[in-house]
Amino acid sequence: MSEFVRIHEVGPRDGLQNETRIIDVAQKVALIDLLAQSGLSHIEVGSFVSPKWVPQMADSDRVLAQITPMHDVRYAVLVPNMRGWEALAAARVSGVRYEVAVFISASEGFSQSNLNCSIAQSIDRLKPVVAAALGADVALRGYVSCVTDCPFDGPTSPAQVTDVVRRLREVAPMPVSLGDTLGKATPERVQAMLEDVLGAVPPDQLAGHFHDTGGQALRNIEVSLALGLRDFDSAVGGLGGCPYAPGAPGNVATEAVVALLDRLGYQTGVDPDVIAQAAEMAKGMR
Repeated sequence: MSEFVRIHEVGPRDGLQNETRIIDVAQKVALIDLLAQSGLSHIEVGSFVSPKWVPQMADSDRVLAQITPMHDVRYAVLVPNMRGWEALAAARVSGVRYEVAVFISASEGFSQSNLNCSIAQSIDRLKPVVAAALGADVALRGYVSCVTDCPFDGPTSPAQVTDVVRRLREVAPMPVSLGDTLGKATPERVQAMLEDVLGAVPPDQLAGHFHDTGGQALRNIEVSLALGLRDFDSAVGGLGGCPYAPGAPGNVATEAVVALLDRLGYQTGVDPDVIAQAAEMAKGMR
């Protein structure tokens, strides 16, 4: 039997957050509900951050209220601080499976730009959120950005990534998604980074999050697969980018990842026809 690879769909949050045109709740809900019908088990649907900084996500509470939840889908929400946790707690719908995503950077420059604090301070800030999620029996997932390159500090050393991942998992033993935020990663650099991180964290606790700015995302996924990772983030229609990383548009497209994994003989449980429909819907939101 072929191995299973899990895809975390990040289009409705990481994908749409950088769109300048405010997309209405009905469109977001329609996209999420269609993605939930595709066989995806994890969908990132919103974030409880300041609307001043990410106005596209200001309606996440209404999105959560209006989606049609599937019992076998976990709906992920980015929560940067206790104010965000309180907003999520107020918006939660009984019976829905949620996941709290917490976010830090592997580089000091990006941490200061994105979170207005050092890496150490960002870890301290998320500790109450982690404790609250654990207390409420809500799943956790960590995101570490700039794992190969930072728009402010330049190349990120593998040892720095390992150190940050280890410090994050000391807060709670959560799985961690490793983000190529600028899309500059090459297979060689991804391999070097992963080999270092895998010395501290097993592959089943790591995911790859690749942007396709440089056209290397699928090759980077193949390298990650060879090193034992079986979990990847992608955005339907190739939506995405980061408002704090200029020139870094485009998460790797879910439909391309599904096609790659199918060609390589892995199982995803994802219906490519439904994903193709969702990709067309997503592209219409640009």
